[in-house]
Amino acid sequence: MSRVRGTPNEGLLGATLGFFVGFAAVSLFGPTAHRFQEVMGLSPVMVGFLVAAPALTGSLLRIPFGAWVDTTGGRRPFLILLVLSFAGMTGLLAVSWSLYPEGLASSHYPLLLALGALSGCGIATFSVGIGQVSYWFPQRRQGWALGTYAGLGNVAPGLFAFLLPISLAYWGLAGSYLAWLVLLGAGIGIYYATGVNAPFFQLRRQGASVADAKRDAQELGQEIFPAGSIAQSLSIAARVWKTWALVLVYFTTFGGFIALTAWFPTYWMSYFGVGLGIAGLLTAIYSVGASLIRVPGGVVADRLGGERTAIGSLLIMLTGALLLTVSQTLALSISGAVLMAIGMGVANAAVFKLVPQEVKEAVGGAAGWVGGLGAFGGFAIPPVMGLFVRARGSAGYASGFVTFVALATLSILLAYVLKRSHSGDATRA
Repeated sequence: MSRVRGTPNEGLLGATLGFFVGFAAVSLFGPTAHRFQEVMGLSPVMVGFLVAAPALTGSLLRIPFGAWVDTTGGRRPFLILLVLSFAGMTGLLAVSWSLYPEGLASSHYPLLLALGALSGCGIATFSVGIGQVSYWFPQRRQGWALGTYAGLGNVAPGLFAFLLPISLAYWGLAGSYLAWLVLLGAGIGIYYATGVNAPFFQLRRQGASVADAKRDAQELGQEIFPAGSIAQSLSIAARVWKTWALVLVYFTTFGGFIALTAWFPTYWMSYFGVGLGIAGLLTAIYSVGASLIRVPGGVVADRLGGERTAIGSLLIMLTGALLLTVSQTLALSISGAVLMAIGMGVANAAVFKLVPQEVKEAVGGAAGWVGGLGAFGGFAIPPVMGLFVRARGSAGYASGFVTFVALATLSILLAYVLKRSHSGDATRA
């Protein structure tokens, strides 16, 4: 047997560290985009596109790059995405260093838009890491492994949001971009040293045939194997109806998580009149809490099953959304936000426990569809909630959460259908 490097835990560590630093550019670009607005005279719509550009790229690229894992194992697409993000952030550093503030003009807007979109490639590492980690671990440990990967990696936005005001105060805009660029560069180096593909992909790269690589990888403990090319992986996953059920659930939970991370600062300040510092702290508590709870959420999913865990956590999310819909006090809203964080975080872990279980023949393709289209909720949900504010004024900040009531209810029904179908499969087997 050819030599295989690494262990499942080493594969998990490398992917988690890479995904964590993949957030570096976006976590800095979004909040500082308003500084560009001040000196360039941008309209609110232009600022909106500027802020959304990196996150949109990071979401849509999850689809093809997630599927690419099924042909390479993940290491190559992971490194390419991180390097592209590094290139975009290098350009933003050059702009902030040489042009900000006096030299920036409205004519530089397309350049900033392109660099922002390029820097967002780092977020797309999520679906790559999902596939890479999944191939390392057996089914019985998928929940824990993927919950740990996504939970610890997703701590980055909340942590960076806490550090950013300190960085801007001491180092300014260009200094902050330099610090974040150094972090991203170090992260690329760490992933290059620690990121390792599952045995099947290493053996294939060493020249083994598909049959021999699969046989030897099975002897090493690998249980899940890819279907074929990128197009095949996406096509196979797309033909499995369970993929689309998981997309809709993830749209609610992870897309909703992204949406609320962006929406909550405005909600706390506009609805309750708290200061920017308190609003940021409350948002960070929600964001970090929803991320960290994915780790124990994955353990629960391993023990109870992905479907049961999803249904239970979505009920918690629904309760939190109902509280926020009727809340007129800060304490009640904080309680609702905490319940939303718990429910969404655990449900996110449950979804990716289900991906390799329900679409085992094309894990990378399914991870791409679920991660990419599910994350799109981060762009679709805030405008809908904004319509409630436009129609009802300040009261719309509360009633807008009926959006999450509807999404949670639909997701509970879908999770129940998945549970029933899985039980039926087991019975027939």
